[in-house]
Amino acid sequence: MHNYRRLLRYVKPLWLQLSLAIIFMIIFSLLTSAIAFLVKPALDDIFLQQDATMLKLLPLGLILIFAVKGVSNYFQSYFIGFVGNRIVTDIREEVFNHIQGLSLSFFNSIPSGALTSRVIYDIGMIQRSVSSVIAGLLKEVITALGLIGVLFYRDWQLAIIALVILPLLFFPIIKYSRKLRRFSKKGQSQVAEISSFLQESFTGIRIIKAFLMENFNRREFFRVNEKLFTIRIKRLRVKSLTAPISETFGGIAAAAVIWYGGSQVINGQSTPGNFFSFMTALFMLYGPIRSLNRSNNQVQEALAAGTRVFELLDTEAEIKDLDDAVTLPGFNNSIHYETVDFAYNQEEEILKKVSLTIRKGETVAIVGRSGSGKTTLVNLLPRFYDVTSGKISIDDYDIRTISQRSLRQQIAIVSQQTILFNDTIRVNISYGRSDVSDDDLFAAAKSANAHNFIKNLPEGYNTIVGENGIRLSGGQQQRLSIARALLKNSPILILDEATSSLDTESEREVQEAITRLMQDRTTLVIAHRLSTITNADRIVTMSNGHIVEIGTHAELLLKDGEYANLYKLQFSSEAVSQKA
Repeated sequence: MHNYRRLLRYVKPLWLQLSLAIIFMIIFSLLTSAIAFLVKPALDDIFLQQDATMLKLLPLGLILIFAVKGVSNYFQSYFIGFVGNRIVTDIREEVFNHIQGLSLSFFNSIPSGALTSRVIYDIGMIQRSVSSVIAGLLKEVITALGLIGVLFYRDWQLAIIALVILPLLFFPIIKYSRKLRRFSKKGQSQVAEISSFLQESFTGIRIIKAFLMENFNRREFFRVNEKLFTIRIKRLRVKSLTAPISETFGGIAAAAVIWYGGSQVINGQSTPGNFFSFMTALFMLYGPIRSLNRSNNQVQEALAAGTRVFELLDTEAEIKDLDDAVTLPGFNNSIHYETVDFAYNQEEEILKKVSLTIRKGETVAIVGRSGSGKTTLVNLLPRFYDVTSGKISIDDYDIRTISQRSLRQQIAIVSQQTILFNDTIRVNISYGRSDVSDDDLFAAAKSANAHNFIKNLPEGYNTIVGENGIRLSGGQQQRLSIARALLKNSPILILDEATSSLDTESEREVQEAITRLMQDRTTLVIAHRLSTITNADRIVTMSNGHIVEIGTHAELLLKDGEYANLYKLQFSSEAVSQKA
């Protein structure tokens, strides 16, 4: 019932369209009942009493009834469809907006394909169900009540006999609802697994082919696809049982009515017209009841989908603004890490008692072996995650007391994994800025060494870059991300392995652009290539979550500690590579 109420919450703003739909449903249902009602005068007055006037009036009446029924059916279908589509559009928008506000840890725990499945497939299930179920439940209930009225009007004793068996027709609804909902939920989860598998297969197709894993992928897809087939067959068995059970009980009711009603006609206690009018209403009544069974199946599927969608909406962001969060006015003095500890999901600590002060305008490089905590350290600054203990401050503001928006306005990020969107170069560079002039756009591209290659593209700045910038080289992608960071013009810059995956020529151009980007900014640099950070104001060396050394390149080489070991190891590896 909780999920029912949550779905109904979306209906309230659409009361006008729903009211109009209900009005037309009532008209449609009453006219359906009228058809059964007219069977008596058709038989008794026309065929038995041979009334010529009734012969003229009744066909005209039927034409009018069916015409009004058709108009009513159109408008009730339109308004119900409008309500269903509006509800689902609102739910999809709410889900997307909610997901956008969730913390980074949430996206690390759920595959993107599974999220896509919930937004598209699960909400699509609600859409189909909401439109048809609201229409089905209201229309069929109103029609059933109208036909029951005809039954009692024609013969109340016979109606009681028929309706004693009527509750048995709802037996499938009661018995199989939970099973159907369970199988529907399992099926939707499996669709999400298939979506994740497909997304990984398509985005990683080059690696799959390079490692000759096509056959393995085919076997894996066969496995997950067959699992979905098995679940859907189980659901099909349950759905298929409802109709024959209803038909059986309906046949019992019809047989009892024919025996009793026929006896009344033979004994002269009822007319054939009255009996056939009753029988017409009774047989027409089983149609709405069967539809209610089908609607129940759709309700269970919608509830299963709704459960998964509402689970998503009920997920709370781990990183939240305080009610009294302040707006960071700007960055003036320093960034301060104070005895910071951090662990993912309460597991082993990644950072342990880290303390570090970064002064405004300073370039600080962070180095260390893989897994030492370098990336984690910088990810805490824009509050992608919150510290487990200790605190991080900007100008004496604990960043947990600052609104996330004003905090992240002060920070630009250029990472090794360049993120570009399947849109134009213009949109990708100006991402996050709606007030950019062409002059500013071109200036940022020129500073990023990107303007020349952009001009040579067929559509220039209006060129579509493709998914993840696939139509551009790695160096071109990186220069666009640098132009984007330049245009954001934030005082704090994070460079995360920004040149590690580039060839020598691309690295030279990107490094020139990065040098311009770093001017007059406070920069945190994560680098594997130590040769790129020898001019940093300070180098912070990390090991096993601790800061073990801080100093300039020359100072750390003289110490002959962890940094010197890393530098020697990398220098010797590069020397061997050059000789080879």
